[in-house]
Amino acid sequence: MSLQNHRAVIVGGTSGIGLAVAKSFLAQGAQVIVASRSQEKVDVAMKELGTAHGYVLDFQDESQTKQFFENIVTFDHLVVTASGGAAREPFDALSIDDAKAAFASKFWGQYVTVKAALPYIKKSGSITLTSGAYAARPLKGASTMVAINSAIEGLARVLAMDLAPIRVNVVSPGVVDTPVFSGMDTESREAMFQRAAQSLLLKRIAKPEEIAEAYVYLANNSYTTGSVIQIEGGAILTGI
Repeated sequence: MSLQNHRAVIVGGTSGIGLAVAKSFLAQGAQVIVASRSQEKVDVAMKELGTAHGYVLDFQDESQTKQFFENIVTFDHLVVTASGGAAREPFDALSIDDAKAAFASKFWGQYVTVKAALPYIKKSGSITLTSGAYAARPLKGASTMVAINSAIEGLARVLAMDLAPIRVNVVSPGVVDTPVFSGMDTESREAMFQRAAQSLLLKRIAKPEEIAEAYVYLANNSYTTGSVIQIEGGAILTGI
């Protein structure tokens, strides 16, 4: 199986998991288009990706997202790895506004993206969304994150039926060493990774490249739809 000459749009493809996905798709021979909210991230990613095309896109903005795909026109694969900020606070401590903002970004952002992209995805193509391990293993104090990730997976299952023969799947990562944690100081970040790693069956944190392999598989495999691929190092089994 190969993605040679397939066109792939990766929303969130300028850093972390998304950038690793873009590199993996390029290695498979795909023509890659990446989008991000940040012009700076797009510029940096273009230097790393070389032949890819990069655009600034706020995927929560319906009209902007619709215009983006009108300009892209026909393509084979949509991958959405972009997400918003974390909303991991106890239910009674998290404000409704913060919970809504988290949903607006990660859930509604993916919903809007699929809606805008749908007229241009080939019937032989695929859509891959991104949830997280909390959907399968809820954690105390993470009600909003659990709800968002569960909603994405539920949406994808129904889309797999509604949009067939276009394939719709989800990748659900655990803790991954990405720039999403760059706001933490180095010592705190490493301590958090170490604690998480010791609680996992594999005793280490994932690299973005390992997660990216799942997106390549889902684009390549023409008989997989409505599935959630868990890549969490055993977190579901250990309760982390």
